[in-house]
Amino acid sequence: MTEKFHLGWFLNFVADEWDGKWGDGGRDFTGDFYVEIAKDLERAKFDYVLIEDKLMVSTAYGGTMEFDLKHGVNPKHDPVPLAVLIAAATKNLGIIPTMSTSFYPPFLLARLCSTVDHIARGRFGWNVVTSAEDRAAQNFGMDKLYEHDERYAMASEYLELVSKLWESWEPDAIERDHMTGTYANHKKVHTIDFEGKYYKSRGPLNTAPSPQYRPTIAQAGASPPGRELAAQHADTIVAPANGAEAMKAYRDDIHARMKANGRDPAHCKVLYLVSPIVADTHEEAIAKRDRWFNDPQYIEYMLAEISSITEIDFSQFDLDQPVPNVTTNGERGSLESFLARGKGKTLRQIVTGSGLTANIPFIGTPESVADEMGALMDEVGGDGYLITSPVMRLNRRYVTEITDGLIPELQKRGLARTEYTTTMLRDTLREF
Repeated sequence: MTEKFHLGWFLNFVADEWDGKWGDGGRDFTGDFYVEIAKDLERAKFDYVLIEDKLMVSTAYGGTMEFDLKHGVNPKHDPVPLAVLIAAATKNLGIIPTMSTSFYPPFLLARLCSTVDHIARGRFGWNVVTSAEDRAAQNFGMDKLYEHDERYAMASEYLELVSKLWESWEPDAIERDHMTGTYANHKKVHTIDFEGKYYKSRGPLNTAPSPQYRPTIAQAGASPPGRELAAQHADTIVAPANGAEAMKAYRDDIHARMKANGRDPAHCKVLYLVSPIVADTHEEAIAKRDRWFNDPQYIEYMLAEISSITEIDFSQFDLDQPVPNVTTNGERGSLESFLARGKGKTLRQIVTGSGLTANIPFIGTPESVADEMGALMDEVGGDGYLITSPVMRLNRRYVTEITDGLIPELQKRGLARTEYTTTMLRDTLREF
């Protein structure tokens, strides 16, 4: 019998469905819409919400900003303040914003993570990315990004440094001793005197140790360097859902790498990115998919998005021909996952098949989709799913269909949690 699995939500912090019936109605941006969504996710007992980020307006598609801005692909607000808002409005949901090792000074990021974990009472996480766009690098005074594998070498050293900063205070350094008038024991706070190939920092961190001591670490490594970084540090991993065989092979590889790094594989949960489409009948769900995915606006949006992620101009390719061989210094895992659907298919068929999220078509009634999700997870071996909207912009209707339609069916089958039993995010992930 399939065991209980974990659930997260992958959130794009972009304009909601401002031009549709189920968005935020074009209200001034305050973050309230996303706080409301987070409350729905907590009510459905999701482990966490992961907030994606990019640091540029892309010109990859067609060599212009037009499509990126027209469809709201990359105009984004900073996810960390939103994480603080969500933390203040919830009690159990984990919040994991994205921050880039390529652009945040290590000390600044370590201090920020520690601070927000205090505010979130131990429910804060950091989605570690190296960034993948030269346009982002140019916003920070660089001509282009470092080469892919070197970015990961830098990220590995970065993680080593921030880990030492989080550990620069011993867990019991704060004494609050009224007899001696001592807040923190100076003998239990240490400089780190770190000097690596890429980074240097004296330390110590000047924030008190946070509830988790170090934030919960999320990572989305698909390439070998990315997988190795995740195996060394991650508590949860964003993985592509490229079919049961590939999903199981990915998880097995991560576990082998974790063991080689002296880590317990149970301490990192691999969540596969999927976009279930549910409706009252199977026919309605199929019709909904076809209506969404065959919309010319949707096709243009998805091509602009994959161009943004990979910095490959997909406007140059014929929609009704197979995609030629392409390579990237950007997100190689995303490119690989996208093209994995392309064997014998045209570019149009790849895009209209299932968007950018998964090769697994969970489409049907809540009951049938819950059965399919359980069967697949049983075949893969764990650990859960990271759900994201299959349409261009997030809307309340899709969230409600998941939280109030699909999740109760998963709970009835004993596949999803029905209550929170721990208070901190890392403990929530390690509960089962």
